[in-house]
Amino acid sequence: MMDILLYATTVLIWGSSWLAIKYQLGVVAPEVSLVYRFALAAAIMMVLCVAGRRPMRFPLRAHLRMAALGLFLFSTNYVFIYLGSQHLTSGLVAVAFSTVVAMNIVLGALLFRAPIRPRVAAGAALGLAGIAIVFRPEIAAFELSSAGTLGLVLALTGTASASLGMLTSGRAQAAGLPVIQANAYGMGYGTLLLIGFCLVRGTPFDFDPSFPYGASLVFLAVFATVIGFWSYLTLLGRIGADRAAYVTVLFPIVALALSTAFEGYQWTQAAAAGIVLTILGNVLILSRSRKDREPAATTKPAE
Repeated sequence: MMDILLYATTVLIWGSSWLAIKYQLGVVAPEVSLVYRFALAAAIMMVLCVAGRRPMRFPLRAHLRMAALGLFLFSTNYVFIYLGSQHLTSGLVAVAFSTVVAMNIVLGALLFRAPIRPRVAAGAALGLAGIAIVFRPEIAAFELSSAGTLGLVLALTGTASASLGMLTSGRAQAAGLPVIQANAYGMGYGTLLLIGFCLVRGTPFDFDPSFPYGASLVFLAVFATVIGFWSYLTLLGRIGADRAAYVTVLFPIVALALSTAFEGYQWTQAAAAGIVLTILGNVLILSRSRKDREPAATTKPAE
Protein backbone atom coordinates (compact mmCIF):
# COMPACT_ATOMS: atom_id res chain seq x y z
CA MET A 1 0.00 0.00 0.00
CA MET A 2 2.86 2.38 0.82
CA ASP A 3 4.45 1.78 -2.59
CA ILE A 4 1.18 2.60 -4.34
CA LEU A 5 0.84 5.80 -2.30
CA LEU A 6 4.38 6.90 -3.12
CA TYR A 7 3.89 6.08 -6.79
CA ALA A 8 0.61 7.98 -7.02
CA THR A 9 2.09 10.95 -5.15
CA THR A 10 5.05 11.20 -7.53
CA VAL A 11 2.97 10.86 -10.69
CA LEU A 12 0.31 13.37 -9.60
CA ILE A 13 2.79 15.97 -8.30
CA TRP A 14 5.21 15.79 -11.22
CA GLY A 15 2.37 15.42 -13.73
CA SER A 16 0.77 18.66 -12.49
CA SER A 17 4.03 20.59 -12.14
CA TRP A 18 4.11 21.31 -15.90
CA LEU A 19 0.90 23.34 -15.65
CA ALA A 20 2.22 25.16 -12.56
CA ILE A 21 5.25 26.24 -14.60
CA LYS A 22 2.91 28.11 -16.95
CA TYR A 23 1.88 30.41 -14.09
CA GLN A 24 5.54 31.29 -13.52
CA LEU A 25 5.90 32.79 -16.98
CA GLY A 26 5.09 36.36 -17.91
CA VAL A 27 6.05 39.12 -15.44
CA VAL A 28 9.18 37.52 -13.97
CA ALA A 29 12.05 36.22 -16.12
CA PRO A 30 12.17 32.38 -16.15
CA GLU A 31 15.69 32.25 -14.67
CA VAL A 32 14.64 34.55 -11.80
CA SER A 33 11.60 32.40 -11.06
CA LEU A 34 13.97 29.44 -10.90
CA VAL A 35 16.20 31.28 -8.42
CA TYR A 36 13.19 31.74 -6.13
CA ARG A 37 12.09 28.12 -6.59
CA PHE A 38 15.41 26.46 -5.85
CA ALA A 39 16.46 28.90 -3.14
CA LEU A 40 13.27 28.03 -1.24
CA ALA A 41 13.63 24.30 -1.96
CA ALA A 42 17.32 24.26 -0.97
CA ALA A 43 16.56 26.08 2.29
CA ILE A 44 13.84 23.55 3.15
CA MET A 45 16.11 20.62 2.27
CA MET A 46 18.96 22.00 4.39
CA VAL A 47 16.66 22.49 7.38
CA LEU A 48 15.36 18.93 7.03
CA CYS A 49 18.91 17.55 6.82
CA VAL A 50 20.05 19.46 9.91
CA ALA A 51 16.88 18.59 11.83
CA GLY A 52 17.38 14.92 10.90
CA ARG A 53 21.03 15.15 12.04
CA ARG A 54 22.30 13.93 8.71
CA PRO A 55 26.06 14.35 8.13
CA MET A 56 26.66 17.48 6.06
CA ARG A 57 30.47 17.60 5.79
CA PHE A 58 31.92 16.17 2.58
CA PRO A 59 35.31 16.30 0.81
CA LEU A 60 36.01 18.57 -2.15
CA ARG A 61 35.51 15.75 -4.68
CA ALA A 62 31.99 15.18 -3.36
CA HIS A 63 31.20 18.89 -3.59
CA LEU A 64 32.36 18.91 -7.21
CA ARG A 65 29.93 16.08 -7.94
CA MET A 66 27.14 17.97 -6.19
CA ALA A 67 28.01 21.14 -8.10
CA ALA A 68 27.71 19.15 -11.35
CA LEU A 69 24.34 17.90 -10.11
CA GLY A 70 23.30 21.52 -9.53
CA LEU A 71 24.48 22.50 -13.01
CA PHE A 72 22.65 19.79 -14.95
CA LEU A 73 19.65 18.83 -12.79
CA PHE A 74 18.80 21.92 -10.73
CA SER A 75 19.51 24.86 -13.04
CA THR A 76 20.37 24.44 -16.73
CA ASN A 77 17.68 21.89 -17.55
CA TYR A 78 14.95 23.94 -15.91
CA VAL A 79 16.01 27.13 -17.71
CA PHE A 80 15.49 25.41 -21.06
CA ILE A 81 12.27 23.73 -19.90
CA TYR A 82 10.83 27.06 -18.72
CA LEU A 83 11.83 28.75 -21.97
CA GLY A 84 10.29 25.92 -23.99
CA SER A 85 7.10 26.21 -21.97
CA GLN A 86 6.65 29.72 -23.37
CA HIS A 87 6.01 28.19 -26.81
CA LEU A 88 4.30 24.85 -26.06
CA THR A 89 1.40 23.70 -23.93
CA SER A 90 2.43 22.12 -20.64
CA GLY A 91 1.25 18.68 -21.79
CA LEU A 92 3.46 18.73 -24.88
CA VAL A 93 6.48 19.79 -22.80
CA ALA A 94 5.83 16.79 -20.54
CA VAL A 95 5.64 14.49 -23.57
CA ALA A 96 8.95 15.88 -24.85
CA PHE A 97 10.51 15.36 -21.42
CA SER A 98 9.42 11.72 -21.40
CA THR A 99 12.22 11.09 -23.92
CA VAL A 100 14.61 11.35 -20.96
CA VAL A 101 14.36 7.56 -20.65
CA ALA A 102 15.86 7.10 -24.12
CA MET A 103 18.41 9.86 -23.54
CA ASN A 104 19.58 8.18 -20.33
CA ILE A 105 20.28 5.03 -22.30
CA VAL A 106 22.06 6.72 -25.20
CA LEU A 107 24.17 9.06 -23.04
CA GLY A 108 24.93 6.23 -20.63
CA ALA A 109 26.29 4.19 -23.53
CA LEU A 110 28.32 7.09 -24.94
CA LEU A 111 29.73 8.37 -21.65
CA PHE A 112 29.98 5.21 -19.54
CA ARG A 113 29.92 2.43 -22.16
CA ALA A 114 26.72 0.96 -20.74
CA PRO A 115 25.40 -1.80 -23.05
CA ILE A 116 22.19 -1.18 -25.00
CA ARG A 117 19.76 -4.10 -25.29
CA PRO A 118 17.82 -4.60 -28.57
CA ARG A 119 14.54 -4.18 -26.67
CA VAL A 120 15.77 -0.82 -25.40
CA ALA A 121 16.87 0.34 -28.87
CA ALA A 122 13.45 -0.61 -30.29
CA GLY A 123 11.67 1.24 -27.49
CA ALA A 124 13.76 4.37 -28.02
CA ALA A 125 13.00 4.32 -31.75
CA LEU A 126 9.29 3.89 -31.02
CA GLY A 127 9.30 6.76 -28.54
CA LEU A 128 11.12 9.12 -30.89
CA ALA A 129 8.71 8.19 -33.69
CA GLY A 130 5.85 9.11 -31.38
CA ILE A 131 7.42 12.52 -30.62
CA ALA A 132 7.88 13.10 -34.35
CA ILE A 133 4.18 12.39 -34.98
CA VAL A 134 3.03 14.69 -32.15
CA PHE A 135 5.15 17.55 -33.48
CA ARG A 136 4.68 16.72 -37.18
CA PRO A 137 3.23 20.16 -38.12
CA GLU A 138 6.18 21.99 -36.55
CA ILE A 139 8.73 19.55 -37.99
CA ALA A 140 7.15 19.84 -41.45
CA ALA A 141 7.49 23.63 -41.27
CA PHE A 142 11.13 23.18 -40.17
CA GLU A 143 11.65 26.81 -39.26
CA LEU A 144 13.70 27.45 -36.13
CA SER A 145 11.88 30.74 -35.80
CA SER A 146 8.60 28.84 -35.57
CA ALA A 147 7.30 28.92 -31.99
CA GLY A 148 6.46 25.21 -31.93
CA THR A 149 9.80 24.10 -33.32
CA LEU A 150 11.73 26.43 -31.04
CA GLY A 151 9.73 25.19 -28.04
CA LEU A 152 10.50 21.58 -28.96
CA VAL A 153 14.24 22.28 -29.37
CA LEU A 154 14.37 24.07 -26.01
CA ALA A 155 12.39 21.33 -24.24
CA LEU A 156 14.60 18.56 -25.66
CA THR A 157 17.76 20.51 -24.74
CA GLY A 158 16.49 20.80 -21.18
CA THR A 159 15.68 17.09 -21.20
CA ALA A 160 19.24 16.26 -22.32
CA SER A 161 20.59 18.35 -19.44
CA ALA A 162 18.26 16.53 -17.02
CA SER A 163 19.53 13.22 -18.38
CA LEU A 164 23.13 14.27 -17.70
CA GLY A 165 22.04 15.25 -14.19
CA MET A 166 20.44 11.86 -13.58
CA LEU A 167 23.55 10.08 -14.81
CA THR A 168 25.65 12.34 -12.55
CA SER A 169 23.41 11.44 -9.61
CA GLY A 170 23.79 7.75 -10.39
CA ARG A 171 27.58 8.03 -10.43
CA ALA A 172 27.50 10.01 -7.18
CA GLN A 173 25.37 7.35 -5.50
CA ALA A 174 27.70 4.64 -6.79
CA ALA A 175 30.54 6.57 -5.11
CA GLY A 176 28.65 6.45 -1.81
CA LEU A 177 27.25 10.00 -1.77
CA PRO A 178 23.90 10.08 0.12
CA VAL A 179 20.99 11.14 -2.06
CA ILE A 180 19.21 13.53 0.30
CA GLN A 181 22.29 15.59 1.19
CA ALA A 182 23.47 15.53 -2.43
CA ASN A 183 20.14 16.97 -3.56
CA ALA A 184 20.20 19.62 -0.82
CA TYR A 185 23.67 20.80 -1.79
CA GLY A 186 22.89 20.36 -5.49
CA MET A 187 19.87 22.65 -5.21
CA GLY A 188 22.03 25.17 -3.36
CA TYR A 189 24.73 25.10 -6.05
CA GLY A 190 22.05 25.28 -8.72
CA THR A 191 20.63 28.40 -7.07
CA LEU A 192 24.07 30.06 -7.02
CA LEU A 193 24.61 29.22 -10.69
CA LEU A 194 21.22 30.69 -11.57
CA ILE A 195 21.98 33.86 -9.61
CA GLY A 196 25.29 34.21 -11.47
CA PHE A 197 23.51 33.66 -14.78
CA CYS A 198 21.00 36.42 -13.93
CA LEU A 199 23.75 38.84 -12.90
CA VAL A 200 25.74 38.24 -16.09
CA ARG A 201 22.66 38.82 -18.22
CA GLY A 202 21.61 41.81 -16.13
CA THR A 203 18.20 40.26 -15.49
CA PRO A 204 16.21 42.22 -12.89
CA PHE A 205 15.04 40.32 -9.83
CA ASP A 206 11.38 41.21 -10.20
CA PHE A 207 8.57 39.52 -8.30
CA ASP A 208 4.96 39.01 -9.26
CA PRO A 209 2.74 39.52 -6.16
CA SER A 210 -0.28 37.89 -7.82
CA PHE A 211 -1.83 34.80 -6.24
CA PRO A 212 -1.30 32.50 -9.28
CA TYR A 213 2.43 33.28 -9.34
CA GLY A 214 2.95 32.94 -5.59
CA ALA A 215 0.85 29.79 -5.29
CA SER A 216 2.56 28.09 -8.25
CA LEU A 217 5.98 29.06 -6.85
CA VAL A 218 5.21 27.46 -3.48
CA PHE A 219 3.78 24.39 -5.21
CA LEU A 220 6.86 23.96 -7.41
CA ALA A 221 9.34 24.51 -4.56
CA VAL A 222 7.62 22.54 -1.82
CA PHE A 223 5.66 19.87 -3.66
CA ALA A 224 7.31 19.37 -7.07
CA THR A 225 10.89 19.76 -5.77
CA VAL A 226 11.07 18.78 -2.09
CA ILE A 227 8.17 16.32 -1.75
CA GLY A 228 8.33 15.10 -5.36
CA PHE A 229 12.01 14.18 -5.18
CA TRP A 230 11.56 12.71 -1.69
CA SER A 231 8.66 10.47 -2.75
CA TYR A 232 10.44 9.39 -5.95
CA LEU A 233 13.73 8.59 -4.22
CA THR A 234 11.91 6.76 -1.41
CA LEU A 235 10.02 4.71 -4.00
CA LEU A 236 13.26 4.04 -5.85
CA GLY A 237 14.82 2.67 -2.68
CA ARG A 238 11.81 0.41 -2.02
CA ILE A 239 11.10 -1.07 -5.47
CA GLY A 240 14.24 -0.37 -7.51
CA ALA A 241 15.18 2.17 -10.14
CA ASP A 242 13.73 0.29 -13.12
CA ARG A 243 10.19 0.00 -11.72
CA ALA A 244 10.24 3.49 -10.20
CA ALA A 245 11.13 4.95 -13.59
CA TYR A 246 7.62 4.19 -14.85
CA VAL A 247 6.58 7.58 -13.43
CA THR A 248 8.06 9.10 -16.61
CA VAL A 249 5.53 7.06 -18.59
CA LEU A 250 2.50 8.13 -16.58
CA PHE A 251 3.02 11.78 -15.72
CA PRO A 252 2.66 13.00 -19.36
CA ILE A 253 -0.90 11.59 -19.25
CA VAL A 254 -1.66 13.70 -16.17
CA ALA A 255 -0.01 16.74 -17.77
CA LEU A 256 -1.98 16.37 -21.02
CA ALA A 257 -5.26 15.94 -19.11
CA LEU A 258 -4.62 19.17 -17.20
CA SER A 259 -3.50 20.93 -20.38
CA THR A 260 -6.75 19.92 -22.06
CA ALA A 261 -8.79 21.26 -19.13
CA PHE A 262 -6.92 24.50 -18.46
CA GLU A 263 -5.06 25.41 -21.67
CA GLY A 264 -7.49 24.23 -24.32
CA TYR A 265 -5.11 21.68 -25.86
CA GLN A 266 -6.80 20.32 -28.99
CA TRP A 267 -6.44 16.60 -29.53
CA THR A 268 -6.05 15.18 -33.03
CA GLN A 269 -5.93 11.56 -34.09
CA ALA A 270 -2.27 11.96 -35.11
CA ALA A 271 -1.33 13.56 -31.77
CA ALA A 272 -3.13 10.84 -29.82
CA ALA A 273 -1.38 8.13 -31.86
CA GLY A 274 2.00 9.82 -31.33
CA ILE A 275 1.49 10.06 -27.58
CA VAL A 276 0.49 6.39 -27.43
CA LEU A 277 3.64 5.45 -29.36
CA THR A 278 5.79 7.53 -26.99
CA ILE A 279 4.26 5.83 -23.94
CA LEU A 280 4.59 2.36 -25.51
CA GLY A 281 8.22 3.09 -26.36
CA ASN A 282 8.97 4.02 -22.74
CA VAL A 283 7.16 0.92 -21.48
CA LEU A 284 9.25 -1.24 -23.84
CA ILE A 285 12.46 0.45 -22.65
CA LEU A 286 11.63 0.01 -18.97
CA SER A 287 10.29 -3.54 -19.21
CA ARG A 288 12.43 -6.64 -18.87
CA SER A 289 12.18 -9.95 -20.61
CA ARG A 290 12.45 -13.19 -18.64
CA LYS A 291 16.00 -13.62 -19.95
CA ASP A 292 16.90 -10.11 -18.69
CA ARG A 293 15.50 -10.82 -15.21
CA GLU A 294 17.19 -14.17 -14.59
CA PRO A 295 20.79 -12.92 -14.03
CA ALA A 296 19.54 -10.31 -11.55
CA ALA A 297 18.80 -13.07 -9.06
CA THR A 298 22.38 -14.26 -8.98
CA THR A 299 24.37 -11.08 -9.49
CA LYS A 300 24.55 -7.87 -7.55
CA PRO A 301 22.43 -5.18 -9.24
CA ALA A 302 24.21 -2.15 -10.62
CA GLU A 303 24.08 0.99 -8.52
